[in-house]
Amino acid sequence: MAQEIGLIGLGAMGAGMGRNILAGSGGLHALANRNRAVIDGLVAAGAVEHASAADLARACDVVVLCLPNSDVVEQVVDEMLPVLRPGQIVIDTGTSALPSTLKLAQTLNDKGVLFAEAPLTGGAQQAEEGQLGALVGAAPEVFARVAPVLDLFCSSVQHFGPVGAGAKAKFVNNYMVMGIAALVTEAFHTAAEEGLDWGKLYDVVTRGSASSGVLDRVIGNAKDGDFMGYVFSVENAAKDMRYIADMQEQEGHATPLSRAVHDLFQHAVEQGHGARRLSELLRPEVRTRLFAEE
Repeated sequence: MAQEIGLIGLGAMGAGMGRNILAGSGGLHALANRNRAVIDGLVAAGAVEHASAADLARACDVVVLCLPNSDVVEQVVDEMLPVLRPGQIVIDTGTSALPSTLKLAQTLNDKGVLFAEAPLTGGAQQAEEGQLGALVGAAPEVFARVAPVLDLFCSSVQHFGPVGAGAKAKFVNNYMVMGIAALVTEAFHTAAEEGLDWGKLYDVVTRGSASSGVLDRVIGNAKDGDFMGYVFSVENAAKDMRYIADMQEQEGHATPLSRAVHDLFQHAVEQGHGARRLSELLRPEVRTRLFAEE
């Protein structure tokens, strides 16, 4: 029997995920985001819009969450909790704080609701193309149930262990991504300060070991004056690095590098750049202040 799948979170990632769920399963229940264009397009293609998270949960067998942080995830689950029923499945695809994820899993388990964490790798383009990667933490029997759902919008679905293992794997991934982004930003700021041509530097760097997807997103368009290439906010970068550094400290293996990367993005947030995209940190008026000596 076909499952009724719901999706809460139609942002940059969720929009593409929703279109792939609808195309692959033939149905979708969704909650409107601030951008009506996304939900209107989904409804026109056959999706069902709901007015609240609780209403959506009542109609669904599986609820997929694609939300910006743990606080929002907790708020949405609290709204759904009174109507959730044993045997339903909740999948959190966001990058959430480990303590919050473990607490959420216990809360849902107490009600007989199955839970999987499946933070994702990739961005809006990969979401649109169904080419995301899922790092799943769940009991084996739960993973068997959620894998076909994740396959609707992911090209790689990997089971890392029980709840919590997916978050840890995602933290390692994001540590590398945010670390490279911070290094590329600082390096190309230094290049500008030394009068080096970004276009020429990018051309030769992409032919060597420093070439990466992060490099392309941060500087690939910025070298031509378009600073909107990396569709990921500074605020989210600071949030992710805070989760990573907190995990390392709790596990007893904190490093100066993780705190330094966190501090850079947090400093940018404190300067009012939280809503900017990562690549916008290379705007002249932003980077010169961000890297100014205190």
